[in-house]
Amino acid sequence: MAWLHRWVTRLSMASGVFAAGLLVLSVLVVCHMVFVRAVLGQSSIWQTEFVTFALIAATFLGAPYILLTKGHVNVDLLPLMLGAHGRHVLGWVASLLALTFCALFFYSTLHWWYEAYQLGLTTPSIWRARLWIPYLALPVGMGLICLQYVVDIWALAKGQHSPFSLGGEA
Repeated sequence: MAWLHRWVTRLSMASGVFAAGLLVLSVLVVCHMVFVRAVLGQSSIWQTEFVTFALIAATFLGAPYILLTKGHVNVDLLPLMLGAHGRHVLGWVASLLALTFCALFFYSTLHWWYEAYQLGLTTPSIWRARLWIPYLALPVGMGLICLQYVVDIWALAKGQHSPFSLGGEA
């Protein structure tokens, strides 16, 4: 299982780097759009849709990295009030519920992406972007976050990390 942990960690880190790259690229595209519209007086065709799709993709593809680094917003009032055993139980419940939600979301987005691919759906704009390309970020991101949850649950079961990033007794 150690090889899976290393593999998923690398995938989560790579998806985080890719998400950060999408954010930087979005900023550059917005700057390009402002230049084209304000300075050159031309209309923008693809920039708004691209930035929208890139930001959504960055959100979904960056989620596994956020889970890996425990960078998500965490309300820790209840875990702080519980003892070590209570935190452990709550960690199990929270992780299993989150994995279940993400797995259902993955399943739903996979069908959504496949439908867009099969039907050849495109955006209604003049750019006519094929929708399966930006939609692919959703099942990929949710699949990676499911893998990250599986690895986190395994580490919790083996006692390799404490739930909620708190020690035994806080």
